[in-house]
Amino acid sequence: MLVLDAISPAPRCLRMFLLEKNIQLDSQFIDVITGENRETEYLSINPAGQTPSLQLDDGSYITESLAIAEYLEELYPQPVLIGNNPKERAETRMWWRRVELNITEFIHNAFHYSEGLNRFKSRIPVVPEAAPGLKMVAQDRIQWLDSMMHGLYLCGDRFSAADIWLYVWLDFANQVQVNQPINFSQLKHLSSWFEEISKRSSAQLSQKPLHEIKKNS
Repeated sequence: MLVLDAISPAPRCLRMFLLEKNIQLDSQFIDVITGENRETEYLSINPAGQTPSLQLDDGSYITESLAIAEYLEELYPQPVLIGNNPKERAETRMWWRRVELNITEFIHNAFHYSEGLNRFKSRIPVVPEAAPGLKMVAQDRIQWLDSMMHGLYLCGDRFSAADIWLYVWLDFANQVQVNQPINFSQLKHLSSWFEEISKRSSAQLSQKPLHEIKKNS
């Protein structure tokens, strides 16, 4: 298999997932800064122009981070990051969807419309006037999520792929959204959660693309 990797939050989520599972795959770096993911060759693989993508041994591709993670979990079930049984898998998917639909999509689009505007205005439809509102909604939903947590992780005492997705996107938001950073001091649960996950070796290593991680390992 081959990972089409990039420096962007979603590919970092996959890198962190692979590191947690100790899965080593070959990779090809896609330069999203220059727009390589919007060129014909990559669009023939993923018409959405998004990264990451996973090339299977038969030459076909799986895209979308959740689909890739679930595919790899079936191939490499240990350590478990989605679930040991139907209930655990449903619980992970529930939290992942809550996080994605209520928080990270707002962070994603706010970046496109504000800090990343110069890069994205020629690639996708952008609405700069929407950015402040999107950031406000993300902040509100972060507090909403914080109020629902009742354990160290989103799934209680079980670290999961949902934690990876939320951690990477919140880390990204705090790095790029300089005008409205996340105030972790106001978050009863997520402040300690974020600090705990930051200590994981996968959180540090995943900041580099896969080919650099492999070269240094």
